[in-house]
Amino acid sequence: MSDFAENEMTFWDHLDDLRKILFRIAAFVAVLALIFFSYMKELFDYVILAPTRNDFFLYEWMNRMSLKYPIFPDFCVGEFQVKIININLSSQFFIHMSTSLWLALVAGFPFVIYQVFVFIKPALYSHERKNAGAAFFFGNILFYLGVIIGYLMVFPLTLRFLAGYQLSSYIENSVSLDSYMDSFLMLCFIMGLVFELPLLSWFLSKIGILRRNFFNKFRKHAIVILLILAAVITPSSDPFTLMVVFLPIYMLWEISALIVKK
Repeated sequence: MSDFAENEMTFWDHLDDLRKILFRIAAFVAVLALIFFSYMKELFDYVILAPTRNDFFLYEWMNRMSLKYPIFPDFCVGEFQVKIININLSSQFFIHMSTSLWLALVAGFPFVIYQVFVFIKPALYSHERKNAGAAFFFGNILFYLGVIIGYLMVFPLTLRFLAGYQLSSYIENSVSLDSYMDSFLMLCFIMGLVFELPLLSWFLSKIGILRRNFFNKFRKHAIVILLILAAVITPSSDPFTLMVVFLPIYMLWEISALIVKK
């Protein structure tokens, strides 16, 4: 039996527990945000703005590979430099604060999820707790794997394509700080969420909503939808960039098909 059945709590007891958990989450994220705030200049110089420079490791790798295997599209190789400008007086200050908070949320993601698990744990049976622990572990791995792929591959390729795209030769491309940070945070965070697809499929399978025959039946439809999703994430029209995004997402689909019940 669950602890909830053995020792039933009142609504106000649950509300008090929830208040304590939310306070712990807020305090932990605030401490992380202060740490990131203190080191934000170094993070911007060597991490966040690294994809704007030609010495970013992905660009150097593609340039070396293109000498042997000319398979990359034109916008992926050659010299690359993006000038980031600030056009609003207060943007740098507010982005300093907001980026500290976003990085704190990403870094503190395991702690936040664990606190949620602590809150619902009394209502779970022993075997459900074991499954939840495994889901917590792999869910965090998948989330950070998605964020890393978003930072190392998806965002740099998207940046190279969009920053080099010209509607007219009379238009000079200069990327605003706000636009850069919006795209940076959105793509990295979206990729982190997309990589939670196997965990979501496992959960839906556990509660009886999803079965393996769903993946077999709708595989062709999924390929089309995932291709559209990849095209939206990376608006480049070349097949290479499209496949760079599509293949990891499709791999998640197949992994999800393997872990759900028959």
